[in-house]
Amino acid sequence: MDDQNKNLILATALSLVVLIGWFALFPPPAPSVTAPNAEAVSTDAAVPSATESISSTAPQAVIEGADAPRVEIRTDRIEGAISLQGGRIDQLAFKDYRETLDEGADIVTLLSPYDGETGYYALYGWRPGGGMTLEQVPGPNTLWTLEFGRTLTPSSPIGLVWDNNNGVTFRRQIEIDDNYLFSITQSAKNNGAGAAVIQPYGTLARHGEPKGLMNFFILHEGVVAMADGELAEIDYSDMVDFPYLDNEVARAEVTQVAESGWIGFTDHFWMTTLVPTAGSPFKSVSKYDERRNLYQTEAVLPTETVAPGQTVTVKTQLFVGAKEWDTIRDYEAQGVSGFLNSIDWGWFFFLTKPIFAVLFWLNGLIDNMGWSIIVLTLLIKAVLFPLAYKSYVSMAKMKELQPEMEKIKERTGDDRQKLQQEMMALYKKEKVNPASGCLPILLQIPIFFSLYKVIFVTLELRHAPWIGWITDLSAPDPSSILNLFGLLPYAVPDLGMLSIISLGILPILLGISMWVQQKLNPAPTDPTQAMIFAWMPWVFMFMLGTFASGLVVYWIANNTITFTQQYLIMRSQGYKPDVFGNMFSGFKKKITPDKK
Repeated sequence: MDDQNKNLILATALSLVVLIGWFALFPPPAPSVTAPNAEAVSTDAAVPSATESISSTAPQAVIEGADAPRVEIRTDRIEGAISLQGGRIDQLAFKDYRETLDEGADIVTLLSPYDGETGYYALYGWRPGGGMTLEQVPGPNTLWTLEFGRTLTPSSPIGLVWDNNNGVTFRRQIEIDDNYLFSITQSAKNNGAGAAVIQPYGTLARHGEPKGLMNFFILHEGVVAMADGELAEIDYSDMVDFPYLDNEVARAEVTQVAESGWIGFTDHFWMTTLVPTAGSPFKSVSKYDERRNLYQTEAVLPTETVAPGQTVTVKTQLFVGAKEWDTIRDYEAQGVSGFLNSIDWGWFFFLTKPIFAVLFWLNGLIDNMGWSIIVLTLLIKAVLFPLAYKSYVSMAKMKELQPEMEKIKERTGDDRQKLQQEMMALYKKEKVNPASGCLPILLQIPIFFSLYKVIFVTLELRHAPWIGWITDLSAPDPSSILNLFGLLPYAVPDLGMLSIISLGILPILLGISMWVQQKLNPAPTDPTQAMIFAWMPWVFMFMLGTFASGLVVYWIANNTITFTQQYLIMRSQGYKPDVFGNMFSGFKKKITPDKK
């Protein structure tokens, strides 16, 4: 076996091993069953000690009053409602996104009221201190009065008011912008004779794990937080192992944030985030109550001592929305530090971030994600062209040296050491690097993984069409060879693990493109090598058949461009690949066996 074939097989085998390992470690996700919710218990929260050192966490966010009055939320992009019981933002859906591509599909709903088992909502309030009790501060079950406003819109805020009948009046003003950002202004006016010691907080409460939780290694779902530039990602499964708080009921992890940060829950495409004002310290809390199967994130602000006749005001923000790259980027530019990191860019963030930025820019010009992926492939190949050129020139020279290499093999016989010495001398004389053919293949591996990450985690690829039957580039090719790609009048059933055999058009084109690319060179003379090369395109075809169609589009485009580059470069170096002859060489050998 000559060194060129050794290196080509090594690079190919390495790529195959990495892809098989990737497929084994990160198989296409299957929705998991949501864990049953714990039975609801008393809503009474523990009373903190009557000192100015108030607990670092907020009251448990289990609530009552499902039939309390509600205030409508209405913008061009969202619809929902706020319950006056606790002032909870507990109903919110996105007008721009639907659950499926089916006609008449429901719009995506993120927040929902607590119904005794499930619920997902935002809650604000105050903790008491200095001798005050929980009944003297607004909490999860406080019934607020609507002071002004009738419907929350970008142009019309609403105001809530509650008097504790002990000298302190609490107010809350809620505003919303044109996208997904709420502004919450809480105030407390002390009309009493003594000082009021109180501590404001915001809470996101989620009863039970979200439906459809993927538990997919490549995607983080759970708590996402930023604390003074440090990103933290905590899975739901890790929250149940937090250390207990003093009450030995709830488990929590508390981080003190000095300057800037935020905390919330992230799903695949949606997110809720508490955002205190930049420059204000706060305690960032992740908490799990095992009795209620309740997950919470909290932003607990510093304790305020309100003297008689004074008013204290604190303002925070709340993001409840889709993880749109440009929207989140704009919020980051407006002061939400590191907000783009809420999108799960992964280990290859130094590649995934710029790759997506370019893809997003291209889609803005082309208005089609499929064609944008193809143009992105062209740009990537253009950037890598200098390395590819050197590699393909070296491969062409290796072809020219084949006769000389065969002479060396005949001359050295079984003396392996002498063979290697003479081969190395030949490479040095002709200035050829036998390993250079591996480089383009090896460079494709991190790019392939990064693009896979981008296609899987970014919202912009969700339900993005390309052409014809490809209506969702984030999903596998929906066509199937089992019904002749729709020509036969029946739908292909869900085959589970056997869906790998239900090949679509794109995976088949991928296999063909790899096979044609191979034919730039004659088949190896060694039977083992020839068998590996012959099977490889079809193995990849089946392996990638269940991957996102956007990724397969990239791979086909990459193979096509690589074939064109390699063919032209080899021709420029005087080597004329016999592509069609190589395609039918095996068939010719079968019908015209060599005569002895």
